[in-house]
Amino acid sequence: MMEEVSDWWKQALRDLESARNALRCGDYYVSAFLSQQAVEKALKALYILKFNDLWKIHDLVRLARKVDAPHNIVELCAKITPGYMATRYPDVGRKYDRGEVEGLLVAAKEVLDWVKKNLNS
Repeated sequence: MMEEVSDWWKQALRDLESARNALRCGDYYVSAFLSQQAVEKALKALYILKFNDLWKIHDLVRLARKVDAPHNIVELCAKITPGYMATRYPDVGRKYDRGEVEGLLVAAKEVLDWVKKNLNS
C-alpha cells in the first residue's frame, strides 16, 4: 500500500510542477486544472494511507474533511475545487487570469505542504 501512496504523491508533485509550467506559458486554465489535480492526488495519497482504500471523488473539500484537514486547508480546497469543472467543461464559462492562477498555485502548495507533513508523521 505504501507504493500506492507514493505513486499518488509523486504524481501530485508532478502536477504541481506542470501547473507552474502552464502558468509560465500563459495557459491559465491548464494551470488551474493542474493545481486542482495536484491537490486531489495529494489528498488521495493521504486518504489511502489512512483508510487503505481509494475514494473516487473530485470534491477537494469533502476529501480534506475526510482526512481531518484543519479549517484553513479546507478553505483553500474550496478555492481550488472549481478548477476541475471550469476547465473540463467550456460551457461553464470560467475564465482565469494570471493573478488568480498564481493564487491557486500558492494555495495548492500550501495544501501539499500540509499533506506532506501528515504523510511523514
